Amino acid sequence: MNKILQLFDEKYVVGLLTEKVLPLYPGFSGVRSVKIRAYKKMIWEHTYHVVIEFKTSFLSKNGKVVQIPIFCSAHSEEPRKNVYDSLKFLWEHGFGKGKLSIPHPLFYSDYFKGTFYRGVEGRNLYRFIREDNRKEVESIVLKAAAWFAKLHSIDTKEAHNFNKENSRIETVFPGIKHILWRIGEDYPQYGGVYKKIYKIVNKREKDFLVSTSKRWLVHGDAHPENIIKMSPRKIAVIDFTDLCLSDFARDIGAFTQQLEFMINRKISGKEYAEKVKKIFINNYFKNSKIKLNSEIQARIDNYYYWTAMRTATYFLIKDKPEPERSHPVILKVCQEMDIENK
Repeated sequence: MNKILQLFDEKYVVGLLTEKVLPLYPGFSGVRSVKIRAYKKMIWEHTYHVVIEFKTSFLSKNGKVVQIPIFCSAHSEEPRKNVYDSLKFLWEHGFGKGKLSIPHPLFYSDYFKGTFYRGVEGRNLYRFIREDNRKEVESIVLKAAAWFAKLHSIDTKEAHNFNKENSRIETVFPGIKHILWRIGEDYPQYGGVYKKIYKIVNKREKDFLVSTSKRWLVHGDAHPENIIKMSPRKIAVIDFTDLCLSDFARDIGAFTQQLEFMINRKISGKEYAEKVKKIFINNYFKNSKIKLNSEIQARIDNYYYWTAMRTATYFLIKDKPEPERSHPVILKVCQEMDIENK
């Protein structure tokens, strides 16, 4: 039996959380029950990749039942220790308090190769985009800008590179070589333009990172589905698999591209996407106290183009490809980078 199946056994999970989590909450006397829900459940004979929520009912010392969402992210071939270390570091460097938050790291299991953490409760930014709730979209984007400015302001002297492979465009999974090979094989009409674009964005990043020893903590997967509204004044950012040391412009370029892409798909009128992008950019630089200049803007644009190409690639090579969604994205990048699309 695959050992990960134990995390779908309520009795086993109650015992595990009683041992590992209960001591972290002195106000609770016991774990009463758990309800198990899998968000990702890919299990084979010996390997697995799962994301599981345990809706955990704790019994307080005064007899009340308190429910807390606890999650586990586990991968047999890619241990999630870096996620736990990332969350722990950020929790200890300002994200464990205040209105700009993250999931609370609880413990890492070497046995399951998984990180257990207290989840954040709320709705993600993309949900509000889909509902065309512009007031909420703009409010959350303002706070997201402050969140990223706070992340990028952390002194990295005490930080190690939590995901070194993710620090460079060239090596972000699955790597440039694999992407160019796959596109060349499956979509030869895009092969040439992919090579041109990746050569340019990769060189621009390399040139900047060689020019300075300065590095920033970057989230690495900045998009609306990872921004959670917890309350009218509080947001959290989730999914820290890709946290690494790199150029802060990467988060800005990636987030603005994804924001634009999702808004244009769900809300009519390109003007609104531009408006929301400006809200994010202006508030980010206001909070970061960095002056936006042409050199920084060029770095942001570079990561915007790279993220757009990652988006296009996703729709080209996923299980059920949607090339019709990729073509306009590729065409836009070619036009803005002044690259001939042939």
